[in-house]
Amino acid sequence: MTSGIPEAAVIDWGVLSAARIELGANFVRILGYFREDGEKSVAAIEAAMRSGSAAAMVIPAHTLKGESAQFGAELLTARAEAIETIARDCVETHDSPQEALEHVASLRGLFEQTLTLLERETSPLVERRPAGGFGRRAV
Repeated sequence: MTSGIPEAAVIDWGVLSAARIELGANFVRILGYFREDGEKSVAAIEAAMRSGSAAAMVIPAHTLKGESAQFGAELLTARAEAIETIARDCVETHDSPQEALEHVASLRGLFEQTLTLLERETSPLVERRPAGGFGRRAV
């Protein structure tokens, strides 16, 4: 658990495992793109919030939502989707995106927590032990 949010709520490990299999040797490279694109998206969302521009939030929130879902980052996906939905509604009503402030304020921390978990799980340097099994104690 990091930042008080249980890991199981942050990452759907089944989706992540399926993505690793599907992407194969490209997985680590694409995870690197997620890091780079995610940083840009989070920064763009924060800048849009500071300037009060709902329209400027829509595309980076949509991008972050889609890329997060690919890696099973459920909580980050949901947060980005909430920001995108609020921003789209505000664009239609010509309103300030103030309603998204709480989501935007917690976005960077959640993005960093998500990356930490993804990178820890995918690092070739992390030793993984089987949980239980014949003659083994569950770790």
